[in-house]
Amino acid sequence: MLSKLGIDSVEELFSDIPVSVRTDGVPIPPGMSEMEVIREVTSMLSANITAYDHPCFMGGGVYHRFIPSAVKAIISRSEFVTSYTPYQAEISQGMLQALFEYQSYVAELTGMEAVNSSNYDAATALGEAATMCHRVNGRRKFLIPQLISCDKRGVLRNYVKGVGMEIVDYAYDPSTGEADMDDLKEKIDGDVGGVYVEVPNFLGVMDRHAAEMKEVIGDALLVVGVDPISLGLLKAPGDYGADIVIGEGQSLGSPMNFGGPLLGLFGCRQELVRKMPGRVIGMTKDAEGKRAFCMTLQTREQHIRRSKATSNICTNEALMAVAAAAYLAIVGRDGLRAVAKSNMANARKLRDALSSVKGVECPVLDAPFFNELPARLPIKPEKMSKVLLRKGIIGGIPLIKHVPEMGDCMLFAATEMTTDNDIERLVEAMEVVV
Repeated sequence: MLSKLGIDSVEELFSDIPVSVRTDGVPIPPGMSEMEVIREVTSMLSANITAYDHPCFMGGGVYHRFIPSAVKAIISRSEFVTSYTPYQAEISQGMLQALFEYQSYVAELTGMEAVNSSNYDAATALGEAATMCHRVNGRRKFLIPQLISCDKRGVLRNYVKGVGMEIVDYAYDPSTGEADMDDLKEKIDGDVGGVYVEVPNFLGVMDRHAAEMKEVIGDALLVVGVDPISLGLLKAPGDYGADIVIGEGQSLGSPMNFGGPLLGLFGCRQELVRKMPGRVIGMTKDAEGKRAFCMTLQTREQHIRRSKATSNICTNEALMAVAAAAYLAIVGRDGLRAVAKSNMANARKLRDALSSVKGVECPVLDAPFFNELPARLPIKPEKMSKVLLRKGIIGGIPLIKHVPEMGDCMLFAATEMTTDNDIERLVEAMEVVV
């Protein structure tokens, strides 16, 4: 083995590890009893400021939402909880049916005819959507809004790099936060394979131009990013011409968990289904004519399609998809609408409260918004975050990394969990600072 590697000794295998560590060892403390470990870990965790114990105004794609107790009870059952994501054809009928139900719910919400189950998160779903556009029409340009999370932008660029695609930004109207349609029209050419728009977008704006984009972009594919909770009120993207719909499904029954695990929603029109990544669960009949569920498509590189696969995704977020199905089944159509209305109402209370703070400009944008909005602060948003944390309040997201030209702004979010007292505490804390 050493000869094949072209080295002379086993010692060289560890040459990248600092000599001090190899010779003196890692300073690991002596062992502790179970009781001592629990006490130590509990003490460490007590330093955390959690959204369950303190007001939380952080959003940007991951939100503090109410999760019915039944959701946790369902996904904690041994039939669903596994040591690894189930994905082979041998997984049980129960899991297959739960994923089929998940696909059905998401299809109804988004207005898409086919939905996979599932992607890692919204960022990877966006990356898969871009490469799918390239598979469908062979074109190499993918247009995205300038107003987009830097995390999504980074994942997207990594996804398309190997394919040789080009990511092009189209501008936004600085007064509304909506798409600059003139700039979009100028950037549409014969090599544009797809155009991405978010409703609501990263700043919470419900872009009124999304409904006309399909007419503007010609035969390029329209990819729409959604917040599934907002679809309790907003028109389904499929109703205004979307070819592919993606989104972050964390809001559907999954806690924030320090940013994961998340759930990538992904759906498309029926004629594009064979170009869609991931896997699709279908309903059929068994040898005895009884209803049964099976994997209809699983065009992945790990098996079946190999080099002809539509994606290199080897796994998915099956348990989170089951949680989403359970959540949607429990809240129902009317419940989802009520949650969406609560988000909008609380966001407007938040806007009015922020506008009352001396030195704070809110709203910054003149456009309809869903559950979050930016506010311009008289001090650096990063400093405001630290001050709020010291007062036991989880503030919004400083926008400097995501939208550099709005570096003096913070993105505040409100959900159904936001109370009037939470907003009052935020305002009182900010008034002391500014």
